[in-house]
Amino acid sequence: MKQQVKISDNARKVLEKRYLIRDKEGNPIETVEELFLRVAKAIAAADEAYGGDASASEAAFFNVMTNLEFLPNSPTLMNAGRPLGQLSACFVLPVPDSMDGIFEAIKQAALIHKSGGGTGFSFSRLRPAGAPVNSTGGVASGPISFMKVFNMATEAVKQGGTRRGANMGILRVDHPDILEFIHCKADGKEITNFNISVGITEAFMSAAESGEDYDLIDPSTNKSVGRLNARAVFDEIVAAAWQNGEPGIIFLDRLNRDNVVPAQGEIESTNPCGEQPLLPYESCNLGSINLYKMQKDGGVDWDRLKKTVRTAVHFLDNVIDVNKYPLEEIDKTTRATRKIGLGVMGWADLLLTLGIPYNSDEAVELADKVMACITETGREASRELAKTRGAFPLFDESIYKDGEPLRNATVTTIAPTGTLSMLAGCSSGVEPVFAYVFIRNIMDGTEMVEVSPVLKKALEDRGLYSEALMRQVAKAGSLAHIDELPEEIRRVFVCAHDISPEYHIKMQAAFQKHTDNAVSKTVNFSNRATKDDVREVYELAYHLGCKGVTIYRDGSRTEQVLNIGQVKHDTDPQKPAGELMPRPRPDVTTGITEKVQIGCGNLYITVNYDEQGICEVFTNTGRAGGCPSQSEATARLVSVGLRSGMSVKAIVEQLKGIRCPSTIRQNGMKCTSCPDAIARVIEKVALQQNFAEKPMVEAVKAAAKKPGDSAQGRQMKFCPECGEKLEHEGGCVTCRNCGYSKCG
Repeated sequence: MKQQVKISDNARKVLEKRYLIRDKEGNPIETVEELFLRVAKAIAAADEAYGGDASASEAAFFNVMTNLEFLPNSPTLMNAGRPLGQLSACFVLPVPDSMDGIFEAIKQAALIHKSGGGTGFSFSRLRPAGAPVNSTGGVASGPISFMKVFNMATEAVKQGGTRRGANMGILRVDHPDILEFIHCKADGKEITNFNISVGITEAFMSAAESGEDYDLIDPSTNKSVGRLNARAVFDEIVAAAWQNGEPGIIFLDRLNRDNVVPAQGEIESTNPCGEQPLLPYESCNLGSINLYKMQKDGGVDWDRLKKTVRTAVHFLDNVIDVNKYPLEEIDKTTRATRKIGLGVMGWADLLLTLGIPYNSDEAVELADKVMACITETGREASRELAKTRGAFPLFDESIYKDGEPLRNATVTTIAPTGTLSMLAGCSSGVEPVFAYVFIRNIMDGTEMVEVSPVLKKALEDRGLYSEALMRQVAKAGSLAHIDELPEEIRRVFVCAHDISPEYHIKMQAAFQKHTDNAVSKTVNFSNRATKDDVREVYELAYHLGCKGVTIYRDGSRTEQVLNIGQVKHDTDPQKPAGELMPRPRPDVTTGITEKVQIGCGNLYITVNYDEQGICEVFTNTGRAGGCPSQSEATARLVSVGLRSGMSVKAIVEQLKGIRCPSTIRQNGMKCTSCPDAIARVIEKVALQQNFAEKPMVEAVKAAAKKPGDSAQGRQMKFCPECGEKLEHEGGCVTCRNCGYSKCG
């Protein structure tokens, strides 16, 4: 097993940063090949308990990983064969309606986050705000207040710098606090470590379509405590999602329709990205097949696909046995159902190589066929394992039509694969390609053009490839309006924003039709999308059989620091600038205070800065009077402008030379007005500290680059670890440059 893994330089960089074993000084001490060998050996060891050939399995597992045909979820790659040994990405914990139960859930979540997993919670059992608490004689503070406590606990757990804690928070649509929940993330400053989704029922959707009222149920009494108009509530959900991408929606009745062990309880929640419904204390380990590798002679290589599925199911079932679970209850519950989640990545790349546009009925039909093959083959493989290893302990033959025992309660799940697809060199999950060309900023200040290998080959085959053309594509964000490209290329090579929301949902529904669990996908809207557009997508997802849906309207997050089109070399005056938000004020600054004589007396000007540049200006007038409100207003606006990315030079040019009658009447004045005085002191500090010519755009981006930064920073459009553009896809937020994922 000396096979060399063929991966991109960027994939190797991500592996070195996040996955490879390091020494005490932080230097990698294993190669990429050794990583895959470590994982293969650890997972294959489970075969020994069943009398299998562990060495043969090790070779098979190593081959599918080094060929980049299949990769397990990140915790397995990171922890298999290492002391921590926690291999699962997804967990769901119950949140009981008691103080002891709530804080026990917080403790358990912290242990899971520390081990590298993400957690899902339903807060629907908690009594609403204002409800009486008999044990204390007080009133309940409600689920949203406790979500904030969970959020703070997640913030405190840093997971050794490899994976950040991520949560899903769900509240049933019939909970009395539903309206507060819908808008709990509206300002973008709280509950930032959660994705949130409204748990929708079939009864609610029926009421929303007919415009009827529905009951709000107090979970502590199970009695109605009020009524709301369902259509009005649905409109609130739509408006909030249009505003900042949340909440998503989860169709709870559909999750429980497919609950294969209903006697064990009701499914209340999913993992952080929504694709894995789980019972309380269940976990699920995931893995994805690279469909880009499953092609042959202009079509799908069905034999290779089936072979890879069988190996992957064997691999994932073994993970359950070798896994070191963070809680005993999770160990017990997971082994009782033995759920696995085999999904896919590279779907868009497969379509491209076959010449099929993502936004076509032909693509939707192929999705139906491919996923049917994966699930059917996966179940066959699970049945084969059950013959030698036994069915999962809670197997109930009445739930399955053919009654034949299965080793795993569920077999397929389509999860986001942001980092995995980067390692495999393919597109993410079942998403369309987000962008075909990236401009990567290198440490020495130069830029590197990185092009989708599928697009590059297609253009090279036609003699059309050039770096200049690729820079044009990067600036446009799409191939759709690049006239130099043939119509056939533009028709096939569509990106996420070229595709209508209808086809996003059609594709999700096609995969969902043959997926045991759920499908994680983001419907990307342009900034111009309306609330009606969002409403139509939610309704279409419901009618086409999806189990949930997540949307993101470009530029909708209020914390987005800059529109990517305005960064570096993009000075198109016709392109609307993105909303600029100031970077947070630093906790510690350095500065000077200078007394300047103005026509009204003395003005004291304080200019503060940090390592990124000047960040704030204060003014104070002396006893002689002056215009304190005007000088303070000028200072405040200057402070906001500097922290939002304006250059010192631009601000000084605007303020310098403004004249005030009080200075004109006096001889010997060194300034012409309060604004002029402020500009002169700013200019002096900028020259002294070498900030004069430094554009603060980079400083604003740099504020989002520090690992472990503020919760607000993680909501930005730029990666909080490397500063590159983030992508909203697969129900998550991912950086294609460094592998950062908001969802862990």
